[in-house]
Amino acid sequence: MSINKTSKLDLLITQLDLTEHIEQFKSFFSRKSSLYIEGDQELHFRFIKALDKVEFKAPPKVADFYDIKGHLKKRGVLNFPQIFEIVKVVRYFRYFKNRELEGIIGEWMSKFEVHEKFQTIEKYFTSDGLFEENLDETLFGLSARIKEHKNNMSSSMKRIMSSSKLAGYLVDTQIHYVNDEECVLVRGGFNHVLKGAVIGRSSGGFFYVSPDSILKSKEQIRYIEQEREAIFYTYAKEFSSTLSEIQPFIAYIDKEFTKFDNYQARVLFAKSKNLQLIKSKNDSKIILKNFTHPALHKPKPVDVDFSKNILMITGVNAGGKTMLLKSILSAAFMAKYIIPMSLNENKSHIGSFKAVLSIIDDPQNVKNDISTFAGRMQEFSKIFEFKSALVGIDEIELGTDSDEAAALFKVILDDLIKRGQKVVVTTHHKRLAALMADRDDVELMAAIYDEELRVPTYEFMQGIIGKSYAFETASRYGISNSIVKEAKAVYGDNSEKLSLLIERGSQLERELKQKHKKVDDRLEELRLKELDLKEQKETLIKDIDDKKNELKDSYALAINEAKTAARAGDTKAIHRAMNKANDKLPKEKKEVVANDYVFQVGDFIKYRNNKGSIISIKEKKEALIEVGGMRLRVKTKDLKPTKNIHVKPRTNIKVNVEKKSGLKCDLHGMRAQEAEETLDKFLSDALLNGWDEVIVYHGIGTGKLSFAVKNFLKAHPSVKKFEDAPQHFGGFGAKMVTL
Repeated sequence: MSINKTSKLDLLITQLDLTEHIEQFKSFFSRKSSLYIEGDQELHFRFIKALDKVEFKAPPKVADFYDIKGHLKKRGVLNFPQIFEIVKVVRYFRYFKNRELEGIIGEWMSKFEVHEKFQTIEKYFTSDGLFEENLDETLFGLSARIKEHKNNMSSSMKRIMSSSKLAGYLVDTQIHYVNDEECVLVRGGFNHVLKGAVIGRSSGGFFYVSPDSILKSKEQIRYIEQEREAIFYTYAKEFSSTLSEIQPFIAYIDKEFTKFDNYQARVLFAKSKNLQLIKSKNDSKIILKNFTHPALHKPKPVDVDFSKNILMITGVNAGGKTMLLKSILSAAFMAKYIIPMSLNENKSHIGSFKAVLSIIDDPQNVKNDISTFAGRMQEFSKIFEFKSALVGIDEIELGTDSDEAAALFKVILDDLIKRGQKVVVTTHHKRLAALMADRDDVELMAAIYDEELRVPTYEFMQGIIGKSYAFETASRYGISNSIVKEAKAVYGDNSEKLSLLIERGSQLERELKQKHKKVDDRLEELRLKELDLKEQKETLIKDIDDKKNELKDSYALAINEAKTAARAGDTKAIHRAMNKANDKLPKEKKEVVANDYVFQVGDFIKYRNNKGSIISIKEKKEALIEVGGMRLRVKTKDLKPTKNIHVKPRTNIKVNVEKKSGLKCDLHGMRAQEAEETLDKFLSDALLNGWDEVIVYHGIGTGKLSFAVKNFLKAHPSVKKFEDAPQHFGGFGAKMVTL
């Protein structure tokens, strides 16, 4: 994205009061990234929604690979931190792949294969990015020598601090550090008992001295560190050479991680704030349900139906008109970039726009040397450059005469609509609103004012022009009642009445147009239905005539065959011909009568091939029945009424029956309600067939299906007990059920 586009985007974010929300969203990225995801937005949204169903840990913070890939392309040598950035990405993708997820996320991760050459590099780094020195014998020995020198230094310092000769010169018994050098703080004359280098003076005139024994050990450590650095550089050179050979692999994981980072940031941000993920649709309609702007604290949710081309928001001052405008533009902006927001995602619909533009601020200032109205005209001129944009204009009449502005802006809005723009404006111009209200593609909304409490409600009503309530607002914000009263007198009753007439006339005109449109739509609907019925009637008559003619021809042919056989005296041929003719005649259709029988407790019924009686009924849809000594819960639609059945007396004959087991029911991929119905039928069949132990497969997944199965089994009257299946039978993904 160019710098110019970025600055315009930042300005829009600021104008819409989304800065804090966007910054919080960006903090969930692992690496700096653009808000817009390049490529197929529909496909991206499918991956985001699929990832939203998975619980996973956030990826580590990762640097951009731009410099890394540049070094490798030039056969340069990467340092260990740069190499570890690649290792972090590979390990995170491996973590996801090892989870063996299903669906498109699982398919995506299955394509990720770590290059064999990279595996030889990865093993040399710990989880913290440190080099595994234990894998190199020389490095291990050098580290041991450094550790030994450090132990000697510690022992030497302890001996010096406890020396009786030095005790009189010590200022304190602490080990001090000056420029990362260990030293002791001593008084003048110390050189008689301590050999070392003075590396500093204290504010009290004392000396910071580093003993010679410490300096010698440090010098040895420096030599060893140089050896280690030489070995480290050899490894870095070798690793960089290997990575240069597998640049396509590095470029692939870099691109895929950037894409995954965009997905996970949106998912985890939405979960952390309890927000919804919604993507713009392929139209220009905007319907918001329970939308709340992220900049507001304890806001009233906004409901807006902006299906038309222009939305004009009028009404009380400080009643939320500007914030409603910002909410509409913010929702469209966040849907365009798939940024999580707070709204009812199932009932909301947000269209797609090539650009979201806003004219909100007052452009007048000393630096611009321009008037408010002139500045507004400059901003309007830029809007005409766009097509298929969503434009928001706050206080459209700002800076000029209201009557002239009404005529000017009406023509401007007309032209913007012709260019395919969708415009939302706030205004106090009742004249402009009245001029635009007669258009079918204009929607009106008014901020509501509580007349009794004399405060705005921050709620909106569609289809009307609202009052500004300027006098009431002035009073509410501290202007004295005497001034407000005098202003009302100056304004005059006639002006007030004219304003009310404009508002009421506009409302009545719109209501009348809506009623006319409904009547016209209904008449057109009836006309189309009438035409359709005529066509159906003509088609049926033609089909009947064709069938009659076909039947007559085939029957006449069969009769002629019978006559020919009769003349020949062949009795069997006559019968065959007559049967053939009868087959051509239309058969009498048996009328299917719907089963509307109302079952009662105690009724005798037939369930499949078994007869029994009803024990209880639940909401006329489910019944508990007794069949063959067993009780089953079934749907009433599966029952048929029958006459009184003869129940044979029970005998005491004992029959040894082999215990049956192994019957299974697979519920994978089903929704909870579908799974319950399938499981109910399965258990009924199992009981009728004499099964006393069955297995039910539901899988692990998100756990919703497992939860539904557990609750169903707990409530089923014929289930004695159930438990998780053994590991070889499915483990946590299945249940062993005893009936």
